[in-house]
Order: sequence, then C-alpha cells, then structure tokens
Amino acid sequence: MKYGYARVSTKDQVLDLQIDALKKAGCDKIFLEVASGTKANRPEWAKLLSEIKADDTLVVWKLDRMGRSLQHLVKTVNELITNNIDIISLKDPINVITAQGRLMFNIFASLAEFEKDLIRERTMAGLKSARARGRMGGRPKGLSEKAKRCACSAEALYKQNELTSDEIAAQLGISKTTLYKYLRMRNVKIGSTGENN
Repeated sequence: MKYGYARVSTKDQVLDLQIDALKKAGCDKIFLEVASGTKANRPEWAKLLSEIKADDTLVVWKLDRMGRSLQHLVKTVNELITNNIDIISLKDPINVITAQGRLMFNIFASLAEFEKDLIRERTMAGLKSARARGRMGGRPKGLSEKAKRCACSAEALYKQNELTSDEIAAQLGISKTTLYKYLRMRNVKIGSTGENN
C-alpha cells in the first residue's frame, strides 16, 4: 500500500500543493497534519507509523515533512528502512532503499544542515554590517520570532535566484502570498531578476 503524509506548520498555510502531488503519485491513503515540525506530538504522523508496515511505501513532498530536526529525520528514515518501508520524496531525488541511496540521503541531510547554517551566518553578517553603517532593521516588525526567521530565509533563497517563488514557498511551507509579504517587509525588490516568478 502507498501512504502519503502532508504537513504544514500553521493553520494559515495551505496543504493543497502537497495533497495534489501525493494524489498524483498514486497514494492510497493520505495523512494530513497541521503541526510544527519541531513538535514531538504529531497525532497524524503517529497514526501513520502505527498503520504502515513492511513492503508499504511512504510518499512525502519533501523529507523535512517527516523529521523534527536533522538528527530526528535521519533516525526516522533509518527506522523505516529497517522495517522494509520504501520512502519516496517527491522533491528530493533520493531513493533510500539502496545502499547508495542511503549514503546520498545522509550526504544530502548534512548538506541541507550546512546550507541552513551558511544562510544563518550570512544573514547575521549582513545585519551586523548594516548596524555598523547605522541601519537598524533587518527584521520585519510585527512578526513572531518564527515568522521573522522564515522571512529571513525567504529573502536569502529569493536573492540566490535558484528557485521559483512557488518552490521557495513550498520549501518554507508558506503560501506564495505570505512569501511576497515577507519579502516586502524585508524591502526586497520583487521580480527584479525575472527568474523567481
């Protein structure tokens, strides 16, 4: 049997993109969750794990939908593999059933964590430089700390000009409207390169 799992972090985010992709992938049953990835208590994820068994397939939009942290994700994937459960990530080109796939997964996970740290370092360096020139700001006002971090990541990803706006929004688990709101709050010129639209 092929199971799908879709998750967003907050109620203002939309699951539609993930659901459509999971249906297109041929999932027989889809579990939907609105819960922060950092929370240990995810009832739908727990139901899925209690139902899925050997020779079943788990399909997710991205691997990060499964784990609370990099360490938790690696542990979860390895437990599923040990139980002969195939894992398909629609946006991460990795087949974790093969030995090479598991190696690639671990490399991918490490690189993802490294990239996140680099973005954080660049952002902090940029803020420090701006403050040294007398510019305060750098963070949008009126947002929660989590939303501020998401806005910061949105800016960094948008300026890299490697992903479309839809891909950035999907990667961050936010709507395209929220992405543009965050970019405007961070004074990012939208559509200046023509690649992100």
